[in-house]
Order: sequence, then structure tokens, then C-alpha cells
Amino acid sequence: MSSLRCEIGRIAESSCPSRSATLAASVSFFRFVSVALERDDWIGWISVGLLGLATLSGLVLVAREVMGLLRLARLGRLRKDLSVALEKGDAPAERDGLKRLKALYTARPDMRWGLARFADHERDIHDPGNLLKLADRELMAPLDNDARGLILRSAKRVATVTALSPFALIAVGYVLIENVGLLRRLASLYGGRPGVLGSLRLARLVVVHVAGTGGVALTDDLLGQFFGQDILRRLSRRLGEGAFNSALTARLGAAALDIIRPVPFIEAPPVRARDILTQLFASEEAKAGEAGKD
Repeated sequence: MSSLRCEIGRIAESSCPSRSATLAASVSFFRFVSVALERDDWIGWISVGLLGLATLSGLVLVAREVMGLLRLARLGRLRKDLSVALEKGDAPAERDGLKRLKALYTARPDMRWGLARFADHERDIHDPGNLLKLADRELMAPLDNDARGLILRSAKRVATVTALSPFALIAVGYVLIENVGLLRRLASLYGGRPGVLGSLRLARLVVVHVAGTGGVALTDDLLGQFFGQDILRRLSRRLGEGAFNSALTARLGAAALDIIRPVPFIEAPPVRARDILTQLFASEEAKAGEAGKD
């Protein structure tokens, strides 16, 4: 027991200098700020102005993050309400949800054509579920095409950077940043526009969703299907890592739509990682085949 006390005492003594330095720096900083604010000259007024500007900037950042979280939650509630209305055949709940959906996209110029087509046919549909099918075709399908393009471009960038990066740490950092950025762009496309905290929350939800559906195993199966085991063995390690990371990016992007898309897939073709990887690896498979023959 005495030896334990001595060890704790030595640890406390060794940490005292760093704690003292931190405390002294904090006291000096706060003393400097208080003295600057108390001055009745131009230095004091500039200090007050800078403090007010910093406070306002902090409030704006906090408000932005809160609004981003609320927008993501709104998409989730809308998708849940529309799914329940579709399952129960509840026409009033379906129309109420579609009213909220139209309000979400009314101010967007890229959605005017789809909203106009939806309005032209809306009054002629009375059966439960058909309005959601119409919204899926006219409103969601164009956004799905844009989402495919976003996921494909991100997957290409991930594959290129992973294959060409001289350091693994740089490649890992870029993959993380690119994937979080992709989720943020997808959420903004469907009306979420999350901030930093919202993007991280969405990333956590997507990772949980992918893990629950066996996304990593699916990525391995997709790579094996597109390349074949013999070709994979002939590829360099960097190219193999780039192919896997790009496939995982495509899987994460496709899984994100199951969370942020406000309308469940009904008649519009779903965005699948398999289809994106077909476009991504079509040329790579041909190149690898030619290299194998040589």
C-alpha cells in the first residue's frame, strides 16, 4: 500500500509542472482579456468588438449545427410517416406526408419541373399508394440519378487517391474525409443540408446500417464478382486497396439513401452499389485482363 501511495505521489509530482503551466497560461489570458475590456480607450473598444464578434460567430455556428440536425430528423420522420401510410393504405396520412414533401422542395429551381408534373397528375389519383408511386417517379427518380453521379465520382476519387498515395495514413485520412463529404452532399441533395455534427451523426447511422446488413462482406463479394480471384491476385496491393475502398464508398453511399431518402423506393429503380461498381470497374477489368495476357 505504501509503495502504491509513493507511485501515485510521483505521478502527481510529475504532472504538477504541466498543470501549473496550463493554469498560469489560463490565468494570464483571462487577466489580459479583463484588463483589455476594462480600458476606456480604443484598445478596450476593439476588444469589446472582437469579443462580440466571436460570440456572434459562435452562436451562428451553433444555430447552423442545430438546424442541420433538425433537417436530418425531418427527413427521417417524413420517410417513416410515408412508409407507415403506404403499409396501412392510409390516404389522408399519405396526402399529408406528400404535402410536407412538396413544401420541402418548393423553393428549389431544379425541382420545379418534377413538381409541375406531379401537380398535373395529382388530382386524377384517388387510390391509396398511387400518389406515393407518382412522387417516387416524378420527384425522387431525378434526385436518384444525381445521387448515382455523386457516389460514382466519390468512388473514383477514393480509388485514385488510394492507388497513388505514397503514405497509407494520407489515403486513410482522405477516404474518411471523402466518405463524410459524400454523405453530406447526398443529404443536401435530398433536402437535409447537415452541418459537421449532422454529417458525423449521419455517418454513424450509415455505418450501423451497413454493419447490420453485412456491407463489408457484400463489398468482398462484389469485388470477387467483378474482377475474379485470379485477376485480383495479379493486381498490385495499391490497386487492390483502391478497389476495395471505392467499393466500400459506393456501399456507404447506397446505404445512406435508405436513411435520408424521404420516400421509400417503390417504382423508381433503387440505387445499388452493384450498379455503381459496374460503371466504375468496367474499364479496370478490361485493363487487368489485358495485363494478365501479357
